[in-house]
Amino acid sequence: MHISDGVLSVSSAGLGILATGWAGAAVGVGLGLRRLDDERIPTVGVMSAVFFAASALQVPLGPIAVHLVLNGLMGLVLGAAAFPAILCALLLQWLFFGEGGITTLGINTVNMALPAVICYHVFRGVRSPRAALAWWSGFGAGFVSIILSAALTGLCILAVGRNLQGLSAFVWITDAALALGEGLITAAAVAFLHQVRPEVFQPTPAAP
Repeated sequence: MHISDGVLSVSSAGLGILATGWAGAAVGVGLGLRRLDDERIPTVGVMSAVFFAASALQVPLGPIAVHLVLNGLMGLVLGAAAFPAILCALLLQWLFFGEGGITTLGINTVNMALPAVICYHVFRGVRSPRAALAWWSGFGAGFVSIILSAALTGLCILAVGRNLQGLSAFVWITDAALALGEGLITAAAVAFLHQVRPEVFQPTPAAP
């Protein structure tokens, strides 16, 4: 899911994607911070830590390994605040594990946070008192967020040049395999939170 330094900077199209990514991340983080009040800061910190820790759990899948992303869950809980939370987690992943890169931090943030925010607006069933509807909404958010992130990441890589078609296909295959598991895990997390803290899924008004 991470695009590393040097992958996009080999062409003018890639440089344009990098610039667009930084611009999109700046807008997203700005909007997210407007939705962030003092009471929500601990929740954002916890979800950012969950996102960071999930990447350390590598699951072998044949000749490759995948890891959880949980951006769908972050979107359902945080809404627009998923942007600053994911940006911080990606920065720490690069610093500690070397995943991603500093030049691609912006586009990686957009590729993971934008689907999270989309799922926040689409899968509103998590706010329903009906447990079954909340479960299926959680599954949909977990599944769709990974598919969207894979699509954005794959398109970014493909736009650089035809010689990276294999890498783009690799992103699609690994993340498609991951999407079902993300859906089930997100649904389970939503079901648990729906019972113990349903208020975390309620929309937060913009801070003054």
